[in-house]
Amino acid sequence: MVDATIHVIDRGGLECDLNYLIQGNTLGSHDEPNPDTDYVEIPVFNLVIEHPEGTILWDTGSHHDAANGHWPEGLAQAFYPHDAHEHRMDDDLEEAGFGIDDIDAVFQTHLHLDHAGGLEFFDGTDVPVYVHEEEVKFAYYSAKTPKGSAAYVLGDFDHDLNWQILHQDVEEHFEDVEFIRLPGHTPGLTGTMIHLPDETVVFAGDEVYQSENYDDEVPLGAGLLWSGQHWFESLQRIKDLERRHDAQVVYGHDPDQFERILDGWS
Repeated sequence: MVDATIHVIDRGGLECDLNYLIQGNTLGSHDEPNPDTDYVEIPVFNLVIEHPEGTILWDTGSHHDAANGHWPEGLAQAFYPHDAHEHRMDDDLEEAGFGIDDIDAVFQTHLHLDHAGGLEFFDGTDVPVYVHEEEVKFAYYSAKTPKGSAAYVLGDFDHDLNWQILHQDVEEHFEDVEFIRLPGHTPGLTGTMIHLPDETVVFAGDEVYQSENYDDEVPLGAGLLWSGQHWFESLQRIKDLERRHDAQVVYGHDPDQFERILDGWS
């Protein structure tokens, strides 16, 4: 167990069709072949983990110019970052009591556009940026070719960064903080399990968007799965961690849960 404090940093929201998050959320029928979809707002957040061995920034959110040309127009329309301009990462950190210079390490669950947009603040610094090998490969493959996933923006991660590449399925670089690869959404998506004095918390990242994905085992939707089989296996891995450690599982974009975790953990 580690005596760490975890702060939740509100990084704004995205507006999108819920079918992107929950496979088959809205389906047509004979009598209603074109039903209205559920158009919703989902949260984007980062964590600041005050650990005895250093202050860790967990993910870096959307770029503050996401709606002003940083994101391709098609992606901005699909996942509209309506308030990204109000959520520069340095400003959001400052509001929580931290400066960029306070960050000793960055951990990236993956490099999609709503998770890696603040990496530019570490360009040219020696701050270590932890990310899985499979994620870096897939991100560059996707951004540099017509293949892979369209949800990577090269300008988010193609910087002079002090990459610290994770190679194993489980790695511990800080006491009682485990980085756990959870392929499915992307090949290198990596979650985090932290053993606090009073509880264990598993941050699932985008392996699980919302409670329906976890409780009902409904996959992510609309092409946001690199591999359905890997996603299901990773989901079972998280459920096993929950059982073995009596852990709390935190989802990637669940509005209801987000409101409950805003106070963080201490």
